[in-house]
Amino acid sequence: MDVLLHVCCAPCSVACIEQLREEGIEPVALWYNPNIHPFTEYRARREAVRAYMPAVGVSLIEAGDYGLREFLSALPDWENRCETCYTLRLGYAAQYAAAHGFEAFTSTLFISPYQDHGAMQRIAQAAGEQYGVQFLYRDFRPRFKAGQQAAREAGLYMQKYCGCVFSEEERCRQRHFAALRKKREAEADSKR
Repeated sequence: MDVLLHVCCAPCSVACIEQLREEGIEPVALWYNPNIHPFTEYRARREAVRAYMPAVGVSLIEAGDYGLREFLSALPDWENRCETCYTLRLGYAAQYAAAHGFEAFTSTLFISPYQDHGAMQRIAQAAGEQYGVQFLYRDFRPRFKAGQQAAREAGLYMQKYCGCVFSEEERCRQRHFAALRKKREAEADSKR
């Protein structure tokens, strides 16, 4: 089966490629991620994918370029940003797969325990139906930890957030508030 594998980053692709190969599927990777911000993060993830795919013998198709404006202009509101992001990326993967003769498409997004699998599955299924290409659902999550460990061992760039400016903000806020909490706890302990 000819399968187009949308790739969000190199670390998430490790276990997905492995599982597909165990099933006898030799995927072709597609890099299309207009959500990733800032540009330096986009470039770091793209370069890691560019290095990793040939190292494991996977063909890579690069579509689009840094697309923050595209991503932001597609957002109906801040609360639905994840579904908008899924729609952009999975919709593009389905469209590309159909236009280039692939039998099916899937995504490395389905390895993340942090993503909304129900929404992604619904969006990918609808995109497949819209473009006339099969959506190949695989729940790669059971391989997440092993894949991340293999990525670290391979020296792949390991990002700290999903990619969008909003997830980066959340990560920074959480880190900031954790530091404040520690500082307050230390001050309280010193007063005892």
